[in-house]
Amino acid sequence: MRLAWRHAVAVVAVAFALFPILFVLSAALNPQGTLSSTELVPTGLSGENFGKLFGDTQFARWFANSLLIAGLSAAAAVLVGALAAYAFSRMRFRGRRVGLLSLLLIQMFPQFLAIVTIFLMFSTITDLWPAIGFNTPWGLILLYLGGALGVNTWLMKGFLDTVPKELDESATMDGATHAQVFFQIMLPLVAPILAVTGLLVFIGTINEFLMANVFLTGGGSKTLAVGMFGLIASERNNNFGVFCAGTLLTAVPTVLVFQFLQRYIVSGLTSGAVKG
Repeated sequence: MRLAWRHAVAVVAVAFALFPILFVLSAALNPQGTLSSTELVPTGLSGENFGKLFGDTQFARWFANSLLIAGLSAAAAVLVGALAAYAFSRMRFRGRRVGLLSLLLIQMFPQFLAIVTIFLMFSTITDLWPAIGFNTPWGLILLYLGGALGVNTWLMKGFLDTVPKELDESATMDGATHAQVFFQIMLPLVAPILAVTGLLVFIGTINEFLMANVFLTGGGSKTLAVGMFGLIASERNNNFGVFCAGTLLTAVPTVLVFQFLQRYIVSGLTSGAVKG
């Protein structure tokens, strides 16, 4: 009886999670493309919405922009955050405690509260260096990097604290520098937290809308979130089917990155649990 209840709860949970996905899939394959005509099981199947998505919009450009921004933001956040976490975990210097508390304090306030200040800063940067100002992926990457460093540095610093310091001392006695200790010893040992951090930054960046909508106004520079919003922003448009088709394709990179990093997380945890 207890096993039957477990199965029933699992079936309900899976159905609850799959229902929105099935509805979006049905709307994407519905040739009429309206919300009112969408059913869970479509009466007619057509790829018309996917054709309109690539033929009538700049979806391919938005897709490439999002992958570039999310990928580089995740890589930069992992590298810079790991360097900062290593310094806070292994080194003792003046201002260390204040720096850690400052990173924690910054995370208490959403980035949107400083949007006016950031906008003025970007206006100045655009005048001086247009290549990293408005409507450029590099400016948005810097913006996302600043917002992702705080919590990620804390996460990685806590993981680094669990690694015995005797490993550092042994390597140092053998003549290794801090750079060699960091790249050749510490990074392989903390691979699980690096994968988690990279995944969180990638998902948060590729789904971010508010800041991208403010700083990316050109049609060719938009990300997926901004471009897809424009498809249904008007009250009298008929792009719901096209929007759902784009939604399905937008989920593909996140699923692939999760599956790729999940393998590294599991391997890192299992290898760390076995003593040689």
